[in-house]
Amino acid sequence: MAGSDSGSEPDSVADGGRPFRIALGFEYDGGAYNGWQSQPHAPSVQETLAAAATRVANEDVSVIGAGRTDTGVHATLQVAHFDTHAERSEESWRRGINTHLPDDINVHWARPVSHDFHARFSATARAYRYLILNRKSMSALDRNRVWSVTYDLDLEAMQKAAECLAGKHDFSSFRASSCQAHTPVRTMSHVSLSKEGSCILFDIRGDAFLHHMVRNLMGTLVTVGRGDKPASWVAEVLEARDRKLAGITAPPQGLYLTDVTYPDEFGLPKGGWAIEAATRYMHT
Repeated sequence: MAGSDSGSEPDSVADGGRPFRIALGFEYDGGAYNGWQSQPHAPSVQETLAAAATRVANEDVSVIGAGRTDTGVHATLQVAHFDTHAERSEESWRRGINTHLPDDINVHWARPVSHDFHARFSATARAYRYLILNRKSMSALDRNRVWSVTYDLDLEAMQKAAECLAGKHDFSSFRASSCQAHTPVRTMSHVSLSKEGSCILFDIRGDAFLHHMVRNLMGTLVTVGRGDKPASWVAEVLEARDRKLAGITAPPQGLYLTDVTYPDEFGLPKGGWAIEAATRYMHT
């Protein structure tokens, strides 16, 4: 079966042994890893997933992800791809890779895709959810899954402050100094704050994100929520394009990558269900 120009059909091993390209959708608890990206002397999700895929393929496999997550950050839906000459069914890839993964990483689906597909560059949007447990007592069970804030937060003020973040903006004020992105301009198509029990949920979807951007936004919104700054302050910080004026960087354990969106032509499963998974186990 030959690959199509539209990218809707997967390429096969042909014409001198051109490899298959396989896309994976998977989740992970980031607590035990130094983020997504492979590190020379520290465990990473990328390295762990590649090692599992290599065992199933019986050849060395390199895995490319949709985006990097920091140390301690989780994903309910991350997407990656790899090339291989091994021919396996979708279910054989999924089951086989999971057999060789630790319990804190799990593949949900595997799909053959065309060589036009790239996990990072073909993505049209990404979504994150940040969880704050807002109650007087911290959680023993969820200590590695939320940011426990034990002082009262004004959700209404935080919601009002977040309104300015939707749309296309220069997000330099919420960019880590180590960020290597060529431009700080990003477009956010959805920004919202809501509450379920004692948990405050910050959901944000955009075309792309800067290093530490969501965590810096969350720390800034909490500054408003505790009454240290008015809701209008966030718009002023955004306009200033100066990281020193914004709030703290929220801790990593409350952050989840919840969705990566691709054009329909690639035929990948939709990931909206994964957003709800980010709060499924909360003990609120």
